[in-house]
Amino acid sequence: MKKKLLALILAGALVLSLAACGGNDGGSAQNPDASQSQDTQEPSGGDNTSDGDASGETYKIGVCQLAPHPALDAATEGFQDAVKELLGEENVEIEINNAAGDSATCATIANNFVSSGVDLILANATASLQAAAAATADIPILGTSITEYGVALGIDNFSGTVGNNISGTSDLAPLDQQAAMVKEWFPDAKNVGLVYCSGEPNSKYQVDNVQTELETLGYTCTQYPFSDTNDMASVVQNAASSSDVLYVPTDNTCADNTGVIDNICRPAGIPIIVGEEGICSGCGVATLSISYYDIGYKAGEMAADILTGKADISTMAIEYAPQFTKKYNETICADLGLTAPDGYEVIAAE
Repeated sequence: MKKKLLALILAGALVLSLAACGGNDGGSAQNPDASQSQDTQEPSGGDNTSDGDASGETYKIGVCQLAPHPALDAATEGFQDAVKELLGEENVEIEINNAAGDSATCATIANNFVSSGVDLILANATASLQAAAAATADIPILGTSITEYGVALGIDNFSGTVGNNISGTSDLAPLDQQAAMVKEWFPDAKNVGLVYCSGEPNSKYQVDNVQTELETLGYTCTQYPFSDTNDMASVVQNAASSSDVLYVPTDNTCADNTGVIDNICRPAGIPIIVGEEGICSGCGVATLSISYYDIGYKAGEMAADILTGKADISTMAIEYAPQFTKKYNETICADLGLTAPDGYEVIAAE
């Protein structure tokens, strides 16, 4: 009897021992799995707070546009289309601020972008680029609608690459060909007035180069700079009364005030050769123009490469428009009794 009791006790002890061992093994197997699952989920959870695409990134982009006019609007539109297409619309946050033509406002906008920690700044027009460059040496800055980066940034002997946190696209059309258009349209003219805003260094750059070309072609040239919209009308009036034809470069102040220029020059019968299509639509006879949408789109492609690590902005050369088109303003030509030479396209009415 005692032997049977002892056997039962031993058997029970053995069952309890096996159960305890089974419980410990189960806990040991589950804890590493739980720990591994937690480790792999934490980075994923962290990524989800900022990631929007498969590469694990979302991007904040600030756009500073100097003024609202067709050329700059088109460049901004092209930029937006490119970055949304290449990075995914859901993966980019684009904040667009317009400075309404005021350089001081550009500085405020650029500083706000830096404070908010954007990943990249698009500076649309020279004053915007200068403001962004003054605001940060770290955040990538892409310019667009900039005629000459060396002039805009005060770089002597500019080689085509800025070399720090700045690159972008240029709206420069061949200035010698623009000067040749004056000869093509007005071979018998003698005096050419060059009208521009003295506060825009790239306008001065264009005017100086076009004047050199025109003087080589035998024209007498006079520059008519105005400081802002306050003296613009009087300067244009003076230029129109002293010139056979005017030249207006890609100048943002002129672009914002084509109505003022047209109201003075068209009634006086003074034709204007201009630097870009938007100004030509408002007051010009003809232009050798580029697509501002295209240079904006190219800047967007550059932005996508920079933000995804495919390119180093410090080594990116300035990009230029791939093609140039001769265009004319049919309405103004008709009013002035002018017939476009062969090879010109009519500027489409908006």
